[in-house]
Amino acid sequence: MLRNYLLTAWKVFMRRKLFTLINLLCIVLTLVVLMVIASLLETAFRPSGVEGRSDRFLQIFMMRMDSPKGDSTSTSPLGYKLIDKYLKPMPGVERVAMVTMPQGVSVYQGDSVSELQMRRADADYWKVLDFRLLAGRLPTAADDAAGRHIAVLNESTARRLFPGTPQVAIGQRVDIGGQLYEVAGVVGDAMHLNAFADIWAPISTYASSDYRTQLTGPFVALILAKESADLARIRRQVEAIAQGVVHDDPKQWKTIRFWADSKLDVFARATVGRSDQPDSGAGILLAIIGTAMLVFMLLPALNLVNLNTGRILERRAEIGVRKAFGATSAQLAVQLVVENVLLCLAGGLLALGATALVLAWLENAALIPYLEVGLNLAVFGWGMLIATIFGLVSGVLPAWKMSRLDPVHALKGAA
Repeated sequence: MLRNYLLTAWKVFMRRKLFTLINLLCIVLTLVVLMVIASLLETAFRPSGVEGRSDRFLQIFMMRMDSPKGDSTSTSPLGYKLIDKYLKPMPGVERVAMVTMPQGVSVYQGDSVSELQMRRADADYWKVLDFRLLAGRLPTAADDAAGRHIAVLNESTARRLFPGTPQVAIGQRVDIGGQLYEVAGVVGDAMHLNAFADIWAPISTYASSDYRTQLTGPFVALILAKESADLARIRRQVEAIAQGVVHDDPKQWKTIRFWADSKLDVFARATVGRSDQPDSGAGILLAIIGTAMLVFMLLPALNLVNLNTGRILERRAEIGVRKAFGATSAQLAVQLVVENVLLCLAGGLLALGATALVLAWLENAALIPYLEVGLNLAVFGWGMLIATIFGLVSGVLPAWKMSRLDPVHALKGAA
């Protein structure tokens, strides 16, 4: 029976090649957009690459301060003092790291100037994230304590400043904003949330030590748990720690609040969430993304329903003959749905190839710096599932409607 379904479907597809091509293009374009978005979201939210341990670390990006009367509010990244005094001593965690957000710097080489992104980080930062070391070494606690002016470059920056292999850059000196740094290491490019930068240096290389006394500043705290099961407890600890933080000017700022977030929580809090409550809004963000993708998928599905209805109407005579010879409505409906599912699966396979080409183009075009994204088995599976859903949604209604035609009316060409 299945063999007959497949042979009939093939003959139907080949009979109206242009119609089949239009259907395929509609399916392919829709699935390519959905799978590209899914791949980018997976890269942003799921642990991978340099942030492969993000299933067991949390980050604190912002703190919120409220005045005693509640009529004034301020939000800011964390300061060195807050992380060093209140978060570093946290019990029950593997380590707490601090790193600045990317800041633009000018790198001078003779008469040329390069505008790059720089972070300053402590030694724990290199143990929380899993950078791919290509040459040299990574900064240590001794480097930070001694205030050594060393720098780590990513691969693209190393090749840009010192053409050749990554090893060529080791030991070279770079002028960053008027300060000389010696290149100690070269790491692979990374565009992840906490890893994106061109240059890294120890925190102690700041020109002034004023940062040590500040509760607010340019820093992010990364908290690495011993096990992912500890994350809920750590969130509660951080919330309790925030309640005990006393501002240097308590008359101006009475209440300080901050929360430890996952990668998804960070994006949610910045888009749909609020900074005044523990709930980041991650559920709302996922619901918005899911609804948007569903709506985007339903629009072409409805278009396919119309196209399939028109295609099936042309086969009224065939349906009438088959019903006259004893074919049941269920058998005819299955035949028509199988045809549509096969068409959508074929579109899904073409869409997977097209998606791989689009993602490769995105990487090479450098629209997103240091982007590394590709198809994997999860995305492939979702692509096939979406294609199957397309086939069912766009095929069931017209198939069932036409399978129930009266044989006499179908043979006369009446709906």
